[in-house]
Amino acid sequence: MGQSGAVKVDLTSILTSALDLATAQAALTYAKNIPLTDGTGANQADQVWHDQRTLGASANETLDLSGVLTNALGASVLFARIKAILIFAAADNTNNVLVGNTPTNGWFTWCGAAGNWIIVRPGGLMLLVAPDATGYTVTAGTGDDLKITNSGAGTSITYDIILIGATA
Repeated sequence: MGQSGAVKVDLTSILTSALDLATAQAALTYAKNIPLTDGTGANQADQVWHDQRTLGASANETLDLSGVLTNALGASVLFARIKAILIFAAADNTNNVLVGNTPTNGWFTWCGAAGNWIIVRPGGLMLLVAPDATGYTVTAGTGDDLKITNSGAGTSITYDIILIGATA
């Protein structure tokens, strides 16, 4: 089983200001393409896992990145390094999606330490890419749990998650 792909970012913005006789504009076009070929070294990945998930009000879940997840082809996914992680919070969520903050066996190489998390607001996304040979290290049994939490009571949340990484 092989993997090939790329992480592409295409951000555009036009800032305008109405003046007396004209409108001033500053256009921004920012594009990055980070290819990831099959393998386990720099600019390579050999594992992909993705899902759309729903958490009930005030609920959380812990995703074990080292051997518990199953990919779209039915094979177990065993990450040793994450090269890209994307989390998108559905626009119709009322609550935020909290990513991180697992005190036991937490996967923290992307956020620093236990207790840290990123808040993904409704309609927003989190994208981290580390295409070098190290990526964000996953350590089976001691540093492989990613916690996702619904920030509030009353309503469920839905989020998309994509993990691209390497087995070594």
